[in-house]
Order: sequence, then C-alpha cells, then structure tokens
Amino acid sequence: METKQLETNNEHGSAAFNKKYAIRDVQAGVITATMAIPLSIGIALMSDYPIQVGLATVAFASFIGFLFAWFRPGNFIGAPGIAAGLAPILAMGVATFGIENMAFIIFLTATFQALIWKFNWQRYLLMAVPTYLVEGLLAGIGLKIALKFIPFLWMLPVGYVATGEDFWNSERITVVILSVIGVVLFLALFQKFKDTKPAMPYFILIMFGIIVAQLFELNMLRIEDVEFNIAPPIPNFDTLYLWVYAIFFALMLAVVDVIEQVMSNAAIEKIDPLKRPCNSNNSLLSIWVSNMGSSFFGGMTNLDGLAKSSTNRLAGAYTKFSVFIIGLMITFFVFNVELLHNLPYFALAIIMAFVGIRMVMGLLHVAHHGPYALLLATFCGLLVFKVGIFEGLVITLVLHAVINFVIFKHIDEMEAGSIIRKYFDRFKEDDNNNVT
Repeated sequence: METKQLETNNEHGSAAFNKKYAIRDVQAGVITATMAIPLSIGIALMSDYPIQVGLATVAFASFIGFLFAWFRPGNFIGAPGIAAGLAPILAMGVATFGIENMAFIIFLTATFQALIWKFNWQRYLLMAVPTYLVEGLLAGIGLKIALKFIPFLWMLPVGYVATGEDFWNSERITVVILSVIGVVLFLALFQKFKDTKPAMPYFILIMFGIIVAQLFELNMLRIEDVEFNIAPPIPNFDTLYLWVYAIFFALMLAVVDVIEQVMSNAAIEKIDPLKRPCNSNNSLLSIWVSNMGSSFFGGMTNLDGLAKSSTNRLAGAYTKFSVFIIGLMITFFVFNVELLHNLPYFALAIIMAFVGIRMVMGLLHVAHHGPYALLLATFCGLLVFKVGIFEGLVITLVLHAVINFVIFKHIDEMEAGSIIRKYFDRFKEDDNNNVT
C-alpha cells in the first residue's frame, strides 16, 4: 500500500499541493468552508462547547491535515473537522467532567489514538465492532441531534414568552412560516445540486436566513468571545471514580473516532477524482496529532467527515491544498465571530436537523448486510438514544456475542472453547494476511 501510494504521488504530484490543480483547490476550499462553517457551529452547540472553540478546532485540524499531506498522506481530498457523530458524546463528557476538564479528556483520547496508530490496531477494532453496529450508533446519535434542533424551527425570539392560548401568536407563526420556506428551499436545492454543487443549499439557506432576519425579529445566534490560552491539559478530578470513568470515556471516544475515520476513508477513496488509495493509518496520525494539539487550547476532537469531504471533492478538490484554504477561511471567522451574529437559529436548525435525519437514514445502508444486522443496528440506535451512547453500544455488543455463542453452541454444536478460539483466530488470520 505504501509503495502504491508513493507511485501515485509521483504520478499526480504531491498530496498537499500541485500547481496544476491550484485554482480548483482554492475554489473547492472556499465552497467547502461555506458549508463547513454553519455545520461546525451546529456541532459545537450540540457538543456544549463554545462555538469559537469549535471553529478553532476545525481550522487547526485543517492546517495539521495539510502539513502531514506533504509526507504522510492518509487521503487526498478529505476535509477534517468536528464530527456530528461525536457531538452528543462530547456533550456527555462536558456534563460529567465539566468543560474545564475536557482538555484532559481530549488529550487522553489522543493518547489512545496514538497507540492505535503506532500498532496499527484499527483493523482489530473494525473486526470487534461490526460496521453495521457503528451505523446503528450513529443513527441513535442522529436522532438526538435532530430532536435537539427541531424545536428551534418554532422558537420565539429572545424576550418573548407565549403559553396556553397565546402559544400560537404572530411571532411564532412568523418563525414557523420562515422555517417551512427554509426547509422546502433547502431540500429542493439539495436534491438538485447534491451531485454537482453540494454547498449551494447551505449557502442559499444561510443567505435567506440573513435577509429575512433584517425584516423580522428572530432568535439570532450569539457567540461569546473566548479567550484562548495555551496551557497543559491538567485535570482536576475529585474522586477515583472520575479518574476511572475518564479513562473508559476517552477510550470510547477514541474508538468511535477511529472507526468513523476508517469508514470515511473507505468512502473517500471511492470518490477520489484520480482514484488514489487511502492510508487509514496515516490519517490516524494526523487525527491524533490534531487532537493532542487542540487539547492545549481547549479544543475538540476531529476527523475527515464524509459530508465535508464529499463537498470538497464535488467542488473540484484534487489535493489537500483545498483543506489549507478551508483552514484560512475558518480562521478568519474565529477572529471575527461577530460576523456570524447575523445567522438566525431557524436556518442553523434546518441544517442540523437535516444532518441528524440523514444519520438516522444511514440504517438503510445496513439492509444489504441482512435482516439480523438491520435489527441489531436498529436496536443499538434505540439503546443509544434512550439509555446512553456508551451503554447502548456495550449492551448491543454483549447481545451480539451471546447470539453468536448460542448459534455456534446449539446449532453448529461447537464447544465453548472452540467458539472462543474461532473468534480469536480471525485476528490471527488478519495478522498473517498483513505479514504476507
């Protein structure tokens, strides 16, 4: 794989920059950033992180991704950023450990990812956690995201209160009408331009929101200015329980982040305009370095999201120079957040509810794995939504193991020891395949 990738680099130029594609990459970076900014704002809100911190994380990850593309490219057109699938997990972390301790959680997450990268363990994770269960987990998270933002489609402006018979007052009706128009506009544009100009529906919706906000009083986005400080991520835990829970929580965050990246790379490889192979281990290098670096300024986790990467490709990207442009644009808004105060919440809610619903619809992709996979993934999604992200995944994995044990023991009439050996033999076979 390494040799093949080097040959591809020599044929098409550096993964980071090629002057033949420079204009296309600049155009792609501008378009992808247009889509990434409102999406990143919504994900930061869902994660209970300051919006400015979320944007700074995307900018930092973009610069790191561009830097590593010069000598250890993981993919060629993937656009890094904060992931919607990790937002509720981060929000749970903020609620449990406090925002002041999340820098250490991200640092610990990066440490686990560094170990996974060092020993190339991501292939074992994909064998231990079936991809259809990851789709189920993301579906449960998507439901959380959609239900979190849908109420903004009828929320009154700040300072207005309406209850009882006055619930449907003129202000609320105005918000609902604008939301309906926004939804219809966004979906129509998405259907028309999803395969040619994917950033178009996001851009038009945001412009529509900004324009109507000048005509009507709406619930507007307000971003608090954050004072960034570079400091070591030192935790302040009061109990041994928090220390133990922090380790397992960071491990879960690291595993989900890694699996999402590997799945994204598989999709990015298919849409690469030059059909260049991805190297997931190199992508993990960029991820854990970005995560470890962001922990020193209180940042979030990152990965090459498929939505942003698909937009980057359709916008004309050929190298990671487009990602550098994304980083520059988002950096501008990090230091000029007041420009984002013109964004009404209903427009942002449409985007995030759409993202959440698409994550739920990801269960349809599981159908080709068969009815068992679809049922188990759906069960996982419901548990994640109702019980909790970590608990839901663990319960589903245990159920999956029990079902397989029963099948092997009572249908295939295998002994318990043979069943266990059969399971671990899969990992040995994978090691042998990698050696050869």
